[in-house]
Amino acid sequence: MAGLMPVDEALARLLADVRPLPSEDVSIDQAAGRVLAQGIVARRTQPPFDASAMDGYAVRADDVANPPKALQVIGESIAGKRFEGEVGPGQAVRIFTGAPLPRGSNAVLLQEDARVAADGLVEALEAVAPGRHIRRSGLDFEAGDALLPAGRFLDPAALSLAAAANHPHLPVVCKPLVAILATGSELVAPGDTPGQDQIVASNGYGVAALAAAAGAEILDLGIEPDDRALLAASVRRALEAGADVIVTLGGASVGDHDLVREVLTGEGMALDFWKIAMRPGKPLMFGRFGDVRVLGLPGNPVSSLVCAHLFLKPLVAKLAGRAFTPDIREAFLGEPMKANDHRRDYVRALAEQVGGRLIVTPFGTQDSSMLKTLAAANALLIREPHAPAAQAGEPCRALMLR
Repeated sequence: MAGLMPVDEALARLLADVRPLPSEDVSIDQAAGRVLAQGIVARRTQPPFDASAMDGYAVRADDVANPPKALQVIGESIAGKRFEGEVGPGQAVRIFTGAPLPRGSNAVLLQEDARVAADGLVEALEAVAPGRHIRRSGLDFEAGDALLPAGRFLDPAALSLAAAANHPHLPVVCKPLVAILATGSELVAPGDTPGQDQIVASNGYGVAALAAAAGAEILDLGIEPDDRALLAASVRRALEAGADVIVTLGGASVGDHDLVREVLTGEGMALDFWKIAMRPGKPLMFGRFGDVRVLGLPGNPVSSLVCAHLFLKPLVAKLAGRAFTPDIREAFLGEPMKANDHRRDYVRALAEQVGGRLIVTPFGTQDSSMLKTLAAANALLIREPHAPAAQAGEPCRALMLR
């Protein structure tokens, strides 16, 4: 059909010149889920001293080479407070995990391999080799070591490593600010009482959650009726707030009351494309106010969320500096499929492992207003334009949702 852009071309144009946003320094307790804008190096050595890896006794290995052997306990070393003296022949120091190894000792005798005797003595019941149960200084990293590269997603392990390396603040890619505007005189917020011809707005909450999970900060512009002046005011509010992406929900189709495209272009948006050869989601729109991207999602709930998965999620991820690859898997049809037309279909489906194969079974009804089916689906079965009829068991591809 003339005027409908293929999905892959639309996505390529959307992402063509997207680069990670500038960086900012944030407190490490605010850095979870962010992406490092610069690599970091260790600001100290870890462990900073030879330390015990177990609870037991710091000893000289030669002293316990022929057990049993009685040793005089001359003190203790605990985490945070070392034993300041030196272990001499026939002596031992009670030591606990993480505590500094006392001078003169070169091994740790496990407490279960020792028996406490009278008069401050401990009896070694097993021999222990030099260096046994000791974490040497620098075992994890040395001061100046490169630890995390630019572009590293700050997951729990990376955050803990940065903290251990003594970084209270981290340079991270700024979060993209995504402004979301729901449009339509028929919409009311959840909890409000709908009029006789109104419905409860739902799209924005799923779209916002998806964008936030991809790394965005959300600016909720609320719901505006089909009114040019009010829509324009909300668009200006998003621009004044410094939004990196403006997402509109609904109002971008061809009806007399679909005003969003007209309002956006009237405010200065350069329209890139409108209408995509996909189902659901044909009315998808993309444009720009300079560096500010505008994504007009369809009003139907399923169409809106499917388009958000395909287009908004990778856009936000790239702006946030995150690596992104859609989870598309090779699978097999669980039911026969009819021949397809000129659009690529994204069919809500259930993907299950059966006999070592991923079987994808579409739901029977695919109306783009049915959120219940989308919530039940864990995959979108991909049907290419003009795909021939296919039988159960034939190969297919599925975009995993969860």
